[in-house]
Amino acid sequence: MTNHGQASEQLAVEYLQTQGVLILARNLRCKAGELDLVALDGDVLAVIEVRQRGGTRFGGAPASVTRHKQRKIIRAAGYFLQRRMQWRSRLMRFDVFAVQGPPDGPHRMLWLKDAFRAT
Repeated sequence: MTNHGQASEQLAVEYLQTQGVLILARNLRCKAGELDLVALDGDVLAVIEVRQRGGTRFGGAPASVTRHKQRKIIRAAGYFLQRRMQWRSRLMRFDVFAVQGPPDGPHRMLWLKDAFRAT
């Protein structure tokens, strides 16, 4: 992960915690892919993809979560649930946490809840 990626992820964790979100795991890797953050937002299990982009060209950070990337995240979430059976009964959603601009400079954060679905 790049320095910007690590810094953006830390920004996301800090912001989400101020919103009452409990971070369960960070940077989970498996053959299917990687999950940036897995968290509990109330009773909902949230899989959160953190993206950072310097500008809004080509749609910025949120648009960088392509359909291909979504499929990888969904597969990795399935793997997570196979290994952590205690979370299987929870409702699950896929979020995107976008950092627009450099994380160590002027930036804007956007938390898109339920950004895509596993359908």
